[in-house]
Amino acid sequence: MTTRSSFAPLLERFFTQRLMHQRQASVHTIASYRDTFKMLLQFAHKRLKKTSSALALEDIDAPLVTAFLDDLEAIRGITARTRNFRLTVAHSFFRYASYEAPSHAAQIARVLAAIPAKKFDRALVAFLSRDEVDALLAAPDQRTWSGRRDHALMLLAVQTGLRLSELTGLRRDDVHLGMGAHVRVVVRKGRKERCTPLSKATHTVLTAWMREPPRAPEQPVFPNARGGSLSSHGVHYLLAKHAVVAGAHCPSLARKRVSPHVLRHTTAMDLLQEGVEQSVIALWLGHESIETTQIYLDANLELKEKMLAKTTPPDDKPRRFRPDDKLLAFLKSL
Repeated sequence: MTTRSSFAPLLERFFTQRLMHQRQASVHTIASYRDTFKMLLQFAHKRLKKTSSALALEDIDAPLVTAFLDDLEAIRGITARTRNFRLTVAHSFFRYASYEAPSHAAQIARVLAAIPAKKFDRALVAFLSRDEVDALLAAPDQRTWSGRRDHALMLLAVQTGLRLSELTGLRRDDVHLGMGAHVRVVVRKGRKERCTPLSKATHTVLTAWMREPPRAPEQPVFPNARGGSLSSHGVHYLLAKHAVVAGAHCPSLARKRVSPHVLRHTTAMDLLQEGVEQSVIALWLGHESIETTQIYLDANLELKEKMLAKTTPPDDKPRRFRPDDKLLAFLKSL
């Protein structure tokens, strides 16, 4: 007979033992997993009329997880990609539960096997042209402190391709402005450090920015008004604000959504169009696998046009169709 197993302590051990201690997951991974389970517990409360601490492992079964994912799509309007991520989080927990609660193997197997990931169309990556980048960098009012900060942040982002978390987590001692100027970041995926060199323009702007008086001790390179770290929402907000201003001078920019990841894609596309090899781009961006960089080859229309220009097209001329029957000619004219 299967005994009822409390869900709450198992979930707590999943976070403290598996994610934090064994896997040493980053704060961003833990936060995304936490948000998924907060939504799942809220859904279970409405569906089962139980508090989170009163739930048993048997309550979180395959039908409930499926209904939760369907509810996210229907109510919150999440994409198939986001739905698949939420499912991945649930699968990660249940794989851990299979070792901690082997008496529930049948239920766990149903959750792992009975809920498939959804297929979705993979759109080409979005990136900015050189004119769009120039318009965006010219948008901040550099007579103000926040304008100078935003200009330096966007220039560094589009030149180095740093991730959003790497930009907001950058500390002043991570920026080296002497010989061989570079920024040093820790790649969260794999816990590896990487150093990215700075161009002359970026070096000049960052040198001037770093002379700005600090607003708080040990503040990040790009602080908020109180001297603390910029939030993810704050970076998205400032990019959107400057994109609106830039769109007035560059109409193509008004049709694009500018985000930190779009700037990262722009860096990769610039490197690719300059002839940098795919493996070097992967190293520059901190990709764990070179296969991740394949998306930029797929999206690079300019590179494909150069390849087309090097090919020899078939020597053929179009011929006009002449129907040999009046009735066929009439039908084709309809």
